[in-house]
Amino acid sequence: MSTPLAPAAVSAALRNLIDAGFVEANLAGAIGSSITVSAVAPDLIDTEASDALPQLNIFLFHAAHNPGWRNAALPSRDAQGRRSANAPLALDLHYLVTAYARTDAAAEMLLGHAMFLLHETPRMNAAVLRRLLDPLSLPPALLALADTGLADQAEVLRITPLPLSFDDASKLWSAIKAEYRPTAAYHVSVALIEGTRPTLAPLPVLSRGSLPDPVTGADRGVVVNPDLLPPGPTLFAAAPPPGRSAARLGDTVRVSGIRLAGAGHVARLTHRLLAAPVELPVVPAANGTSFDLALPDDVAAQSTFAPGVWSLSLRLVPAGEPDEHETNAVALLLAAAPVIAATGAPLNLPAATAVRGGAPPRVTVTLHARPQVRVQQQAQLMLDGTMATAQPRAAAADPLDFRFPDSVPAGNRRVRLRVDGIESPLVLTSGAAPVFDPTQQIAVPA
Repeated sequence: MSTPLAPAAVSAALRNLIDAGFVEANLAGAIGSSITVSAVAPDLIDTEASDALPQLNIFLFHAAHNPGWRNAALPSRDAQGRRSANAPLALDLHYLVTAYARTDAAAEMLLGHAMFLLHETPRMNAAVLRRLLDPLSLPPALLALADTGLADQAEVLRITPLPLSFDDASKLWSAIKAEYRPTAAYHVSVALIEGTRPTLAPLPVLSRGSLPDPVTGADRGVVVNPDLLPPGPTLFAAAPPPGRSAARLGDTVRVSGIRLAGAGHVARLTHRLLAAPVELPVVPAANGTSFDLALPDDVAAQSTFAPGVWSLSLRLVPAGEPDEHETNAVALLLAAAPVIAATGAPLNLPAATAVRGGAPPRVTVTLHARPQVRVQQQAQLMLDGTMATAQPRAAAADPLDFRFPDSVPAGNRRVRLRVDGIESPLVLTSGAAPVFDPTQQIAVPA
């Protein structure tokens, strides 16, 4: 592969190819004047100078991605974001070959001979490129082009005539803002540029499957399970207690999955507002298809947990394997329970209060929640069908303050607390018919 100086090296190689061909053919003697071969933009060439020498110019007017190499070595990073390959930048280069002269037929002689040289050299292989980019043939300012690695790349440079209609040529020269001169267009493909950053190179695979045969150490082959289920430990869902859409602290959550047998089972709970996961030991069922997760409800849990959507995964050492695995993650919905009545030790949370008054008149409800609602979370409280958003707080331990309009009628109002879209359960479904939970009410004064 080449360095990012490859396009400049291609231009220098084409210039030296044509310049050497002119010298070998003694074209200067045929024209009767010295000849200049350059590789600059056409608008930099002074065509008005009376002493201007005949000149053949090579101009790179367009560089494009090569479609054949566009997706080579992709993806260049693995799932962890580590660089696994240096994807090459493959470029197709488009050139204008233009002749300048002030004497009769001299421009045509220059252009014709240059086109003949490119016709006779349709490919520039490694030997040709090393000769054309020899440090002795480069000016001091361009000596870096001798070390681009262009001669060592996998692809040979191919020179192909590029059809250019009169309309295309007119537009091109208008864009260059230079006077039109006899021109031929060429396509040079492909210059391969590749980075040199360190990449991953996995070791050879000694055996298929997770482990070799424990007795012989030979290849055990791929372990095949006679079903259509995932081959490794996998979680399916985390279900709250029956009849509820979200769990609360103190509940036992049933987590279903497959191939959970093994040792060292630890449930990992992560939340967007917590820097570290909460880890709880669990014991799976004998058949390895489920386990029960008991959510704590002590003082520490009130500040450790946060209401909302949690990500639940399981770490374990699968049966028959030496290394620890971590399963996929499933969603666990944890609702914030509004504290209506005062709690005793060890929580010692005061009862919720509802006050009518103030200016302007309103109903203010103040309560705590289990677990604590973080200050970054949005909380709404519903009194029957009227909803209010919690006022800003300084700390998670501070009570939630909701301000309702004075139109809320007096009497017992059913309470629902919603945090980050997860609503506290209000309906009981354990009986013959669903009913509202009688404990989830607050008395609004007249």
